[in-house]
Amino acid sequence: MQLLHGAAALLAFSGMADSGLEHTRAHYRNPAMGVAPSLGALGLVTALRGLLSRRRTGRGAEAIYGALAATGAGGLGFHAYNILKRPGGLGWMNLFYGAPLGAPGTMLLAGLFGLAAKRLEEPGAEHGPRTLIGGGRRTRRSAAQRLGLAASVGLVGTVAEVALLHFRGAWQNPYMVLPVTVPPAAAVALAAAAVQPGPAVIAAARSLSGATALLGLAGVAFHAYGIHRNMGGWKTWSQMILQGPPLPAPPGFTGVALAGLAALLLLEDEEP
Repeated sequence: MQLLHGAAALLAFSGMADSGLEHTRAHYRNPAMGVAPSLGALGLVTALRGLLSRRRTGRGAEAIYGALAATGAGGLGFHAYNILKRPGGLGWMNLFYGAPLGAPGTMLLAGLFGLAAKRLEEPGAEHGPRTLIGGGRRTRRSAAQRLGLAASVGLVGTVAEVALLHFRGAWQNPYMVLPVTVPPAAAVALAAAAVQPGPAVIAAARSLSGATALLGLAGVAFHAYGIHRNMGGWKTWSQMILQGPPLPAPPGFTGVALAGLAALLLLEDEEP
């Protein structure tokens, strides 16, 4: 499933680069901060091999994707702890300026979508792939529905993180509303297609997921422009790349949208 390997590659890259920048800004005070960018790089290489190769990925790919998902889940716990231990606990200031609460979710999704791609590569998957996260056998439609719901939930989590940071940025650019309007619509459409697939709802979900994928790529350009607008701009890139809008973050939307498109392709194959 090339789309899923592509989704995992984009999400692994986004998580690797974003955690690398953020943890550099935090001076790697905790030695565990080196785990996310390191495993993100390993996950990126694994996903790219799956994307570019026509052959099945090796046995180690599943272990790497599993470690990537576990790293993301652990990161969510670490970031939540970082926020809660600060004076004031779970408040706006700590949500704005503490460890980004939802950022490790990118790693988690990269691992889960990579595992899904690996499972769908298995011999006989066309007759009934295993569930996306282990255990038993299910129909192909069931796997596609679970994947669609996972992509929908992933978009909702990504939108929540973006909404928080754009709110912190006081919505200075009118285009900042796009990531909190188009992706939620895509999430709803993907969930609807997963629960009750049909030609019309699948077509709507495909259009909205495609728009979300393009929006993620456009977000890189918008964030680059945001860095340009900061004092010193790109002339002081070594500082501004840490202080300005996070360049690696927007492709996360593209990665989740690609996973949604993969689910829609599987659902469409099952339509009579």
